[in-house]
Amino acid sequence: MSKILGPVLGPQVRSVARHPLGFAMRTIKAFRANQGLLLAGAVAYYALLSIVPLLILIVIVLSKFVGQQALLDTLTHLLEWLVPGQARAVVGELANFLAHRAVLGWLLLVTMIFFSSLAFTVLENAMSVIFVHRVAVRRRHFLLSALLPYCYILFLGVGMLIVTLVSNGLQAMGSNSIDLLGVEVSLRGVSRLLLYLLGVAGEIFVLTSIYLVMPVGRPSLRLALLGSVTAAVLWEITRHVLVWYFATLSQVSVVYGSLTTSIIVLFSLEALATLLLFGAQVISEFERFGTDADADAEPQPFTTE
Repeated sequence: MSKILGPVLGPQVRSVARHPLGFAMRTIKAFRANQGLLLAGAVAYYALLSIVPLLILIVIVLSKFVGQQALLDTLTHLLEWLVPGQARAVVGELANFLAHRAVLGWLLLVTMIFFSSLAFTVLENAMSVIFVHRVAVRRRHFLLSALLPYCYILFLGVGMLIVTLVSNGLQAMGSNSIDLLGVEVSLRGVSRLLLYLLGVAGEIFVLTSIYLVMPVGRPSLRLALLGSVTAAVLWEITRHVLVWYFATLSQVSVVYGSLTTSIIVLFSLEALATLLLFGAQVISEFERFGTDADADAEPQPFTTE
């Protein structure tokens, strides 16, 4: 059987299938050696700086095509995947700015465009650490690296427009009901389920696109899906735990007062960045597991020397 499946599955799949626990331990050790938590902290910090300017730019542009309130409602729903429990607070601040958009001048616009791209730039650098075996073979042109964040912002704007239109349709469906064997059945539950599945699918799609675009080198859709599904499943578990923890046990509001929202958002972003980079580490180790000469060697700690 192994002789038949060998050419089909490839050496990495066979190695992981034979040693799943070894692969998991190697991935965790490599993530620690690459200082994954430190990289995640940097990504989360710049994401915190980027998130509000990015959302402002997207809403201002998309409000030309869709009603502003519909965009804000969609953002509230989407941000529950990004900053669980704090979506309404973030959207509230965004709405306050949009109410005074007349103060938006060219200097502020350029500043927002710059800050909205910082998180993508730092994420690309973090990916270079994890996929160092690709960087050693092939480097990305600096102009492409400079333009990549803005192309990705455009991509996110188009994606949000599509999600807004689909979400409005599903919410409209939820207000209807059907007659099933003489019994009127509301479609609200079906609408909520479809909205949740849409969110999960969008989450996997965005993660997959990040794993395809951000790392240097030739991308693999199969491996990108492997990393995105891993990160998405772990994040779904984590974000529900975070919502429960901040709602029931946490005393963060007592400790930080008016800074509570910023602290919770930063903590959520760091958890998300950690899982995002861990998914990238899964892809990186899968590419090398069972194929390179150092497959059984201990991962070397990352240094700047």
